Amino acid sequence: MLDLVHLRSFVSIAQLGSFTLASQKLGLRQSTVSQHLQRLEQVLGRRLLDRDTHGVRLTADGEALLPHARQLLSLERQTASLFEAAQPRGRLRLGISEDLVSGQLPALLQDFIADYPAVELHLTVALSKDLADMQDNGELDLVFAKRRLGDRRGEPILREPLVWLAADPEAVLAKPILPLIVFPPPSLTRTLLMEALERAGQPWRIVCSCQSLSGLTAAARAGMGVLVQPRNLAPSGLRELPPSALPTIEDVEFILVASPGADRNTIAAFTRLVRERVANGLHPAR
Repeated sequence: MLDLVHLRSFVSIAQLGSFTLASQKLGLRQSTVSQHLQRLEQVLGRRLLDRDTHGVRLTADGEALLPHARQLLSLERQTASLFEAAQPRGRLRLGISEDLVSGQLPALLQDFIADYPAVELHLTVALSKDLADMQDNGELDLVFAKRRLGDRRGEPILREPLVWLAADPEAVLAKPILPLIVFPPPSLTRTLLMEALERAGQPWRIVCSCQSLSGLTAAARAGMGVLVQPRNLAPSGLRELPPSALPTIEDVEFILVASPGADRNTIAAFTRLVRERVANGLHPAR
């Protein structure tokens, strides 16, 4: 009754909130994606999406269909994987940067576990430098983290600008000394933002230092100071400061780093999922 091709277009539209972006992701014409949705609505006899000048929104029926559509597409991937030449299996010791925890990590891990049940996943969340040290010590098979522009370690996945964030930018900027909310050393974000402040001669003081992004976010939402994060991973409840308000910080790159002895099929499977998520756009949790 349900065509998986039509479901795939529906899920892409729902994820991206745009027919144009969905067609680009799927490599199809926008008119084709629209036809897929129309045929799906005809088969179900329900309207799945509302469109207006602000974009695309799921109807109640669309919201009800979405988790089942994802399940069917996941089952398709699992079935196809049964016939792959070499199945990912065994243990994957995965290290992920703290910045990514509040974004698409839960959904990414959920898809990976569902698609490759034979893989035993071990997860470590830490600062990028700490993850690199653990990997060098043979403790991790794959790391998804940040690097400084110009560094050679890893395979670049995405370049992101670092931006200044605050609950009330005007109140923070009115303070004579800039209050900072930062990760402890050896945080790359901390290093880059402090370099930018030193170059500009901007006085600062640290009002909160915490290993956890959730802790830093709580302090920023409480109005304690400014927090720096990749723009597309900015936590909700915070506003980006105007570009002229504070010094520009160097961009960062998110990378995947595989250990030489890691299973190549497992690494390739996880990398495919990461690239798919990045193609959909990084989004913070709300």
